[in-house]
Amino acid sequence: MAMIEVKAVEPQVAEPKVAGPKGIGTKTIEPKQAGSALSEGHRAGLRHFLRRHPVILAGISVLLLFMMIAAAAPYLLPDPSRLDPSQRLRPPSLQNWFGTDHLGRSVLSRTLNGTSISLAAGTLVMVLTTVFGVLFGLLSGFFRKLDGILMRFMDGVMAIPGILLAIALMSLFGSSLQNVVVAITIVEVPRMARVVRSCVLVLRDQPYVEASITLGTRVPRLLFRDILPNIAAPVLVQATYVFAAAMVVESVLSFLGAGTPPTIPSWGNMLAEGRQYLQRAPWIAAFPGVFLALLILTVNVLGDALRDALDPKLSRRRN
Repeated sequence: MAMIEVKAVEPQVAEPKVAGPKGIGTKTIEPKQAGSALSEGHRAGLRHFLRRHPVILAGISVLLLFMMIAAAAPYLLPDPSRLDPSQRLRPPSLQNWFGTDHLGRSVLSRTLNGTSISLAAGTLVMVLTTVFGVLFGLLSGFFRKLDGILMRFMDGVMAIPGILLAIALMSLFGSSLQNVVVAITIVEVPRMARVVRSCVLVLRDQPYVEASITLGTRVPRLLFRDILPNIAAPVLVQATYVFAAAMVVESVLSFLGAGTPPTIPSWGNMLAEGRQYLQRAPWIAAFPGVFLALLILTVNVLGDALRDALDPKLSRRRN
C-alpha cells in the first residue's frame, strides 16, 4: 500500500503593501517609515492647528520667552541679593536698566530672577491641582455614594474665600515656597474637581460607557481609558486658569508677608518693598508689577483661546 507523504506548509504572511501610481507597482512600507509618517502627520496637524489659532501660538511664544528668561537670568545677571549702599535708589540708566532699590540691589536682576519663582509656583500648583482634582472629580462623578461625601467637603472648602484660606494655611505651615504651593493647591483642588465631576456626570450616561459597564470593564480602565481622554479639553483649559491664579495668590501672599521669605526675590516681595518708595523710586514696584501683569494676562488669554478652540459650540454661541 503506497504511503502518502504529507508536508507541512508554513503559513506565509504577506508584507503590507500600498498601491503606487499606475505603472509603478507596489511599495513595501517598513515599520520605521510608518512611524515617521504618523509623527509627521501629527506635526502637520499641530502646525495647522496653530495657524488656525494665532492667539494660542502667540501665548505659547510669550510663555516660552518667560521660561527662557527664568532659565538664563541666574547665569547672565549679577546676584539679586548683592548689596551696594553707594548705589541705593538710583533711577534707571544705561548702567542699571531698571534702577536700584533702597539697599542698592539691581531691580533688573531681582525682577528677572523673580520670574522663576512665579513660574515654579504656578507650574507646581497646576500639576498638583490637576492630579488630585481629576482623581477626586472622577471618583465623585462615577460613584454616586462617594459623590455626596467628596462634594460636601469641596463645597466647604470653596465657601471660604481663597485668599483668606491661603493666609490661614500659611500661618499654620510657615513661610516657604513649598508651603505656598501646598496652600494654593488646597485652595484650587475643589474647583478642578467640580469641573471634572460635571463632565463625568454627562459622560456616565453615554451609551459607550454603559456598554463598557455591562461588559464588565474594570473601573480603573473605564475611568482612565474611556472617560478621561474625553474630558481632556476642559481639564486643560481649567489648568491654565489654575496656573494664572496660583501666580496671583503667590504674589498676594508674599506682598502681605505670608508667602515666600523676604530674602527670596519674588515679585510679591518686590511690590511690598517698593510700596514704601512709590513717590521717591516708583521703578522698584513698577517693573515687577508690569512683568506680573503681562505673565498673568498671557496665561488668561491663552486659556480663553484654548477654550474657544477646543469647544466649537461655545465659539459659535459667542459669534
